[in-house]
Amino acid sequence: MRELYFSQELPISLEEAWEFFSNPANLGQITPPHMQFVVTSLYHGEKMYAGQVIRYIVRPVLQIPLKWCTEITHVADKRYFIDEQRFGPYAFWHHQHHFKEVGGGVMMEDILNYKMPFGFLGNIVDALFVKNEVMGIFEYRKKVLNERFGVIDPTLKSI
Repeated sequence: MRELYFSQELPISLEEAWEFFSNPANLGQITPPHMQFVVTSLYHGEKMYAGQVIRYIVRPVLQIPLKWCTEITHVADKRYFIDEQRFGPYAFWHHQHHFKEVGGGVMMEDILNYKMPFGFLGNIVDALFVKNEVMGIFEYRKKVLNERFGVIDPTLKSI
């Protein structure tokens, strides 16, 4: 199993961060365009809630469509939410999204645990392709969020 950690600070309020990230419709905005990410759930609501099931189609490799279904298993308002894969390309997917106020804005932290299917072969595919793709998704997200919300002024961090 692989564990990855990502963090990003944004110069927005905790409320604004939560408003943006807890709306499933915004996921496509922070996913690289080449993946052609589309939410296919007929009703996914405007806010995440525990028990919510969200279905997607994503094209990560050679434009081959993959169906993916996640469940929001835990939500603590303005603190964290967790999504877990129910059906999709991974043998295991557990993604924690944490939010906390920091000087000048909010810090977002992601803890992602995943495992590829097919044992040893899956581990090779992960090492050669999947880990880099996942890292690229989070790099893209960071860039898009910085463009959308800006970056925290370093002089404000000591406040």
